[in-house]
Amino acid sequence: MGLQHDDLVAGLSRVADYMTVVADELNAADGKLGDGDLGVTMVRGGREVKAIAGDLPTQIGEALMKVAQAFTRVSGSSFGTLLATGLMSAAKATRGRTDVPWAEISSLLAGAEQAMRQRGKAELGDKTILDALDAAARDTAGLDEPRALLDAAKISVAKTMDTFRGRQAKIGRARIFGEKSVGLDDPGMLAFKHILDVL
Repeated sequence: MGLQHDDLVAGLSRVADYMTVVADELNAADGKLGDGDLGVTMVRGGREVKAIAGDLPTQIGEALMKVAQAFTRVSGSSFGTLLATGLMSAAKATRGRTDVPWAEISSLLAGAEQAMRQRGKAELGDKTILDALDAAARDTAGLDEPRALLDAAKISVAKTMDTFRGRQAKIGRARIFGEKSVGLDDPGMLAFKHILDVL
Protein backbone atom coordinates (compact mmCIF):
# COMPACT_ATOMS: atom_id res chain seq x y z
CA MET A 1 0.00 0.00 0.00
CA GLY A 2 1.03 3.56 -0.67
CA LEU A 3 -0.30 6.98 0.27
CA GLN A 4 -4.02 6.77 0.95
CA HIS A 5 -6.78 9.09 2.13
CA ASP A 6 -6.33 8.44 5.85
CA ASP A 7 -2.56 9.01 5.61
CA LEU A 8 -3.13 12.31 3.84
CA VAL A 9 -5.73 13.55 6.32
CA ALA A 10 -3.57 12.60 9.31
CA GLY A 11 -0.52 14.30 7.82
CA LEU A 12 -2.38 17.47 6.94
CA SER A 13 -3.86 17.71 10.43
CA ARG A 14 -0.46 17.28 12.08
CA VAL A 15 1.09 19.94 9.86
CA ALA A 16 -1.79 22.34 10.51
CA ASP A 17 -1.47 21.94 14.28
CA TYR A 18 2.31 22.30 14.22
CA MET A 19 2.20 25.52 12.24
CA THR A 20 0.65 27.22 15.27
CA VAL A 21 3.67 26.09 17.31
CA VAL A 22 6.29 27.43 14.89
CA ALA A 23 4.37 30.46 13.62
CA ASP A 24 6.39 33.00 15.60
CA GLU A 25 9.67 31.48 14.42
CA LEU A 26 8.51 31.60 10.79
CA ASN A 27 7.29 35.19 11.16
CA ALA A 28 10.63 36.20 12.67
CA ALA A 29 12.65 34.51 9.92
CA ASP A 30 10.43 36.09 7.28
CA GLY A 31 10.69 39.46 8.99
CA LYS A 32 14.44 39.47 8.35
CA LEU A 33 14.04 38.86 4.62
CA GLY A 34 10.44 39.63 3.76
CA ASP A 35 7.05 40.76 5.05
CA GLY A 36 7.21 38.88 8.34
CA ASP A 37 3.92 37.08 7.73
CA LEU A 38 4.94 33.55 6.74
CA GLY A 39 3.83 32.10 10.07
CA VAL A 40 0.48 33.84 9.73
CA THR A 41 0.13 32.47 6.21
CA MET A 42 0.86 28.91 7.29
CA VAL A 43 -1.47 29.07 10.30
CA ARG A 44 -4.37 30.47 8.26
CA GLY A 45 -3.84 27.95 5.51
CA GLY A 46 -3.53 25.11 8.00
CA ARG A 47 -6.75 26.04 9.76
CA GLU A 48 -8.64 26.19 6.48
CA VAL A 49 -7.26 22.84 5.39
CA LYS A 50 -8.02 21.22 8.73
CA ALA A 51 -11.58 22.51 8.54
CA ILE A 52 -12.18 20.55 5.34
CA ALA A 53 -9.96 17.55 6.13
CA GLY A 54 -12.86 15.36 7.19
CA ASP A 55 -14.66 15.95 3.90
CA LEU A 56 -11.76 15.36 1.52
CA PRO A 57 -12.39 12.91 -1.35
CA THR A 58 -10.86 9.44 -1.14
CA GLN A 59 -9.02 10.06 -4.42
CA ILE A 60 -5.63 11.55 -3.59
CA GLY A 61 -5.52 13.92 -6.56
CA GLU A 62 -8.95 15.33 -5.90
CA ALA A 63 -8.14 15.71 -2.20
CA LEU A 64 -4.90 17.57 -2.94
CA MET A 65 -6.75 19.90 -5.28
CA LYS A 66 -9.24 20.72 -2.51
CA VAL A 67 -6.31 21.42 -0.17
CA ALA A 68 -4.72 23.75 -2.72
CA GLN A 69 -8.00 25.60 -3.18
CA ALA A 70 -8.48 25.92 0.59
CA PHE A 71 -5.02 27.37 1.02
CA THR A 72 -5.60 29.83 -1.82
CA ARG A 73 -8.85 31.06 -0.25
CA VAL A 74 -7.15 32.39 2.85
CA SER A 75 -3.67 33.29 1.66
CA GLY A 76 -2.78 36.22 -0.53
CA SER A 77 0.95 35.81 0.06
CA SER A 78 3.42 34.77 -2.62
CA PHE A 79 4.45 31.72 -0.56
CA GLY A 80 0.84 30.64 -0.21
CA THR A 81 0.39 30.91 -3.97
CA LEU A 82 3.54 28.88 -4.62
CA LEU A 83 2.53 26.22 -2.11
CA ALA A 84 -0.89 25.90 -3.74
CA THR A 85 0.81 25.63 -7.13
CA GLY A 86 2.96 22.75 -5.90
CA LEU A 87 -0.09 21.01 -4.45
CA MET A 88 -1.96 21.41 -7.74
CA SER A 89 0.93 19.80 -9.58
CA ALA A 90 0.77 16.80 -7.26
CA ALA A 91 -3.01 16.74 -7.58
CA LYS A 92 -2.85 16.46 -11.37
CA ALA A 93 -0.25 13.69 -11.17
CA THR A 94 -2.36 11.60 -8.78
CA ARG A 95 -5.86 12.33 -10.11
CA GLY A 96 -8.34 9.48 -9.88
CA ARG A 97 -6.22 7.25 -7.62
CA THR A 98 -6.98 6.16 -4.07
CA ASP A 99 -3.53 4.65 -3.54
CA VAL A 100 -0.30 6.36 -4.63
CA PRO A 101 2.87 4.26 -4.36
CA TRP A 102 5.41 5.74 -1.97
CA ALA A 103 8.02 5.39 -4.70
CA GLU A 104 6.25 8.24 -6.56
CA ILE A 105 6.88 10.78 -3.79
CA SER A 106 10.20 11.77 -5.33
CA SER A 107 8.63 12.54 -8.70
CA LEU A 108 5.76 14.42 -7.03
CA LEU A 109 8.29 16.63 -5.23
CA ALA A 110 10.14 17.20 -8.48
CA GLY A 111 6.93 18.07 -10.29
CA ALA A 112 5.92 20.50 -7.55
CA GLU A 113 9.33 22.17 -7.72
CA GLN A 114 9.07 22.61 -11.48
CA ALA A 115 5.55 24.04 -11.30
CA MET A 116 6.53 26.42 -8.50
CA ARG A 117 9.62 27.51 -10.39
CA GLN A 118 7.56 28.38 -13.47
CA ARG A 119 5.01 30.26 -11.39
CA GLY A 120 7.49 32.18 -9.25
CA LYS A 121 10.08 32.81 -11.99
CA ALA A 122 12.88 31.73 -9.66
CA GLU A 123 15.77 29.45 -10.52
CA LEU A 124 17.65 26.80 -8.61
CA GLY A 125 20.46 28.46 -6.70
CA ASP A 126 18.43 31.58 -5.88
CA LYS A 127 18.15 30.50 -2.22
CA THR A 128 14.48 29.60 -2.05
CA ILE A 129 12.32 26.63 -1.11
CA LEU A 130 12.92 25.39 -4.66
CA ASP A 131 16.48 24.43 -3.75
CA ALA A 132 15.24 22.36 -0.81
CA LEU A 133 12.50 20.71 -2.87
CA ASP A 134 14.94 19.85 -5.64
CA ALA A 135 17.38 18.30 -3.18
CA ALA A 136 14.63 16.33 -1.44
CA ALA A 137 13.33 15.02 -4.77
CA ARG A 138 16.79 13.83 -5.79
CA ASP A 139 17.67 12.28 -2.44
CA THR A 140 14.38 10.36 -2.12
CA ALA A 141 14.56 8.87 -5.62
CA GLY A 142 14.29 5.09 -5.56
CA LEU A 143 12.92 4.93 -2.01
CA ASP A 144 9.56 3.27 -1.44
CA GLU A 145 9.16 3.10 2.34
CA PRO A 146 7.61 6.05 4.23
CA ARG A 147 10.16 6.28 7.05
CA ALA A 148 13.11 6.00 4.67
CA LEU A 149 11.58 8.68 2.44
CA LEU A 150 11.01 11.05 5.32
CA ASP A 151 14.43 10.52 6.83
CA ALA A 152 16.15 11.09 3.49
CA ALA A 153 14.13 14.24 2.83
CA LYS A 154 14.86 15.66 6.29
CA ILE A 155 18.60 15.07 5.93
CA SER A 156 18.55 16.54 2.44
CA VAL A 157 16.73 19.71 3.47
CA ALA A 158 18.98 20.21 6.50
CA LYS A 159 22.06 19.95 4.28
CA THR A 160 20.56 22.34 1.75
CA MET A 161 19.82 24.90 4.45
CA ASP A 162 23.38 24.59 5.75
CA THR A 163 24.73 25.13 2.23
CA PHE A 164 22.57 28.14 1.38
CA ARG A 165 22.75 29.87 4.76
CA GLY A 166 26.09 31.35 3.75
CA ARG A 167 24.82 32.54 0.38
CA GLN A 168 23.06 35.68 -0.72
CA ALA A 169 19.38 35.61 -1.68
CA LYS A 170 18.87 36.36 -5.36
CA ILE A 171 15.15 36.81 -5.87
CA GLY A 172 12.03 38.34 -4.38
CA ARG A 173 11.94 40.69 -1.44
CA ALA A 174 14.87 38.85 0.14
CA ARG A 175 17.09 39.99 -2.74
CA ILE A 176 16.69 43.60 -1.61
CA PHE A 177 18.60 42.80 1.58
CA GLY A 178 21.68 41.88 -0.44
CA GLU A 179 24.63 40.85 1.71
CA LYS A 180 22.47 41.07 4.84
CA SER A 181 20.76 37.87 3.66
CA VAL A 182 24.04 35.97 4.10
CA GLY A 183 23.94 33.95 7.32
CA LEU A 184 20.14 33.79 7.36
CA ASP A 185 17.89 30.85 6.53
CA ASP A 186 15.42 31.20 3.70
CA PRO A 187 11.98 31.29 5.37
CA GLY A 188 10.45 28.96 2.77
CA MET A 189 13.11 26.34 3.36
CA LEU A 190 12.50 26.67 7.09
CA ALA A 191 8.77 26.11 6.60
CA PHE A 192 9.47 23.00 4.51
CA LYS A 193 11.82 21.71 7.21
CA HIS A 194 9.11 22.10 9.85
CA ILE A 195 6.58 20.28 7.67
CA LEU A 196 8.95 17.33 7.38
CA ASP A 197 9.76 17.47 11.10
CA VAL A 198 6.17 17.06 12.19
CA LEU A 199 5.36 14.36 9.63
